[in-house]
Amino acid sequence: MKQRPLGRTGRLVSEIGLGCMGMSEFYGVRDDHESMETLHAAADYGVTFFDTADMYGAGHNEELVGRFLKERADDLLVATKFAIVRGANPADRRIDNSPAYIKQACEASLKRLGVEAIDLYYCHRFTGETPIDDVVGAMAELVWDGKVKAIGLSEVTSATLRRACETHHVAALQTEYSLWARDPESDQIATCRELGVTFVPYSPLGRGFLTGSVPQRGDLAAGDFRLIDPRFYGEAGEANAELVERVKDLAAERECEPAQIALAWVLAKQPDAIPIPGTKRRTWLMQNIDAAKVELTPDEVAVLDVAFDPSKVIGARYPQASMTGINA
Repeated sequence: MKQRPLGRTGRLVSEIGLGCMGMSEFYGVRDDHESMETLHAAADYGVTFFDTADMYGAGHNEELVGRFLKERADDLLVATKFAIVRGANPADRRIDNSPAYIKQACEASLKRLGVEAIDLYYCHRFTGETPIDDVVGAMAELVWDGKVKAIGLSEVTSATLRRACETHHVAALQTEYSLWARDPESDQIATCRELGVTFVPYSPLGRGFLTGSVPQRGDLAAGDFRLIDPRFYGEAGEANAELVERVKDLAAERECEPAQIALAWVLAKQPDAIPIPGTKRRTWLMQNIDAAKVELTPDEVAVLDVAFDPSKVIGARYPQASMTGINA
């Protein structure tokens, strides 16, 4: 697999990474055996960039990735995150950006991952209650202490990113980006390039919607995030499904899968970004990896740009309760 640089760290990682969140929750029941097989298959086929967070499965995801790391001697890069604090009720959560919490969260993640230093440590959500200078300052101390190798931010504005980089270099900005989530095109992506920050698109397949095979509500398990996703069902779902027909048409023309067209679009639009499609199954993993072989023409990219003009996508990216810390 082709490699892309991660910020100014000097590290190169695979041009497509693996989002591990769904291995623990949000997309139905978990299957640790299949997830572990998927992690190994990803590394076998050249994926070197793995993404997790302390809140995924309330620590379970980091522990799973930690067990995987013990079985591999490869030069893999693992990113994890802090800031979203889960309560006893899975639906209860708050955001903590305080320096004291950052240090506490880092120690817990190091233990679950079983590593001496975290390769890339993101602030998962930022609210502004703690100044970004203090947040990044605390993260920089972790770098100086040898507990973190590089730092990142998630879902912040260009202004916040600029201010953060005045305190310490930010290696990566992780934000949702796909055919139906194109807000970062306004200025975040350009700012990343200017500052030497790698842009990391999460949910590049629109949480599965852009694959053209979204299950019916009744087929989803309790706790599946898509049950409450504003873009998936009802009038919004019907309107958005019409947009995906263009992806399916192009996939048929190119004799590949719709998911591969959606990923190929991201790779073509942002040749220095590193998308991290998530999956817990080897079948979808291989499909995603093979998307790197699909090279869209400028005309094909333009057709998709027009088909998915942001004005045509219906519904917010998250339910209102989950919008805290988005574009902060």
